Amino acid sequence: MTRSAVWHPFTQHALEPPMKRIAATEGAYLSDEDGNRFLDAISSWWVITHGHRHPAIMHAIRTATESYDQIIFAEFSHEPAETLAQGLIEIAPPGLTHVFYSDSGSTSVEVALKMALGYFHNREEPRDRIVVMEHSYHGDTIGTMSTGERGVFNAAYEPLLFAVDRLPFPEAGREEQTLDALEAFCRSGRVAALIVEPLVLGAGGMKIYNAGVLAGLREIATHHGCLFIADEVMSGWGRTGTMFACEQADISPDILCTSKGLTGGSLPLAATLCTAEIFNAHLSTDRRKTFFHSSSYTANPIACAAAVANLEVWRNEPVAERIRSLELLHRQNLKRLEGDERFANVRQAGTIAALDLVVPAGGYLADVGPRMRWLFRERGLLIRPLGNVIYLMPPYCVTPDELAHAYDAIDEVASIVLGKA
Repeated sequence: MTRSAVWHPFTQHALEPPMKRIAATEGAYLSDEDGNRFLDAISSWWVITHGHRHPAIMHAIRTATESYDQIIFAEFSHEPAETLAQGLIEIAPPGLTHVFYSDSGSTSVEVALKMALGYFHNREEPRDRIVVMEHSYHGDTIGTMSTGERGVFNAAYEPLLFAVDRLPFPEAGREEQTLDALEAFCRSGRVAALIVEPLVLGAGGMKIYNAGVLAGLREIATHHGCLFIADEVMSGWGRTGTMFACEQADISPDILCTSKGLTGGSLPLAATLCTAEIFNAHLSTDRRKTFFHSSSYTANPIACAAAVANLEVWRNEPVAERIRSLELLHRQNLKRLEGDERFANVRQAGTIAALDLVVPAGGYLADVGPRMRWLFRERGLLIRPLGNVIYLMPPYCVTPDELAHAYDAIDEVASIVLGKA
């Protein structure tokens, strides 16, 4: 076999076998070049919502290619982008009035950070601090790494990262410490923005906190005049049970970041939504107050057409019902693992289920992670543990039998890894 020239993400090639090529996708499954099928139990890194190659979204993509390819978005607009922007404002928490497009979750957060700092700069208010939550992950660009947890992911790039203020994660029973920490940071008068992953910290270990904390954080930020940024890249599009996680705390952010499920997972696209106040702070006859951000593929028309079709799927199909059914299936399957000594912190947030395998050495680099991943693959499953943290986040088309198979595999693989099979 010819050695591939491809460098894969989050992959230590010295330890991994050659990558199998996926030949086709459909529904909840990936099929490789040898004809093996894998249940995509993590939605291909959390992007696939309705299932792979949803017919309505695929049709919209094909139709868009008859009229469009990339169009410079600093000079023109186009119908898919305009329609999508209006649709996003309709479904987003109230108060968000403007949409800025980019092409990934990381860039949507970079845009949000620059919007926040630009807002205070243009108002000639000296605010330059960003507050984050420990264990967070917001992306792999320089700004998003700066706001994420420091560690093995970004140790090599430390000289490039800017300093931020960190809140303790609101562990059950210690929520007030998180709120008190934000209050203390805000008293300095220098905090420009708080950025959080609402309700669930994804790559940080599927850590879940309650909606009351989210509401409390919003209240403190508002009181002190700092902007509230909701990174809904992972938590949006129904993953936590509502369209956006912020809805469960009955709050509206000043800035909201979305990507992943925006196109149903079909094409890369991101959007950063903001209030009129933030937009107006950049609206001026003084060109120095322009929002200086772009990418070559901003608002790609084909990707926008896919996202418009995704909105139609939400309007016309019983997506909310599918989400409720998936939530119930998770609860039923998780019951058999609760109280099991092999597992700790069995938890769920909407369509996301997670549990920690009890091992002497946990964390992202725990050796059990790759071993479990390979054992899951042997059982026809794409499950990619975060070290000793096992999680499921399947597409909404998954069937009860398919999900039960994933839980059966977790049961079996845990025993093998722990030497209890």
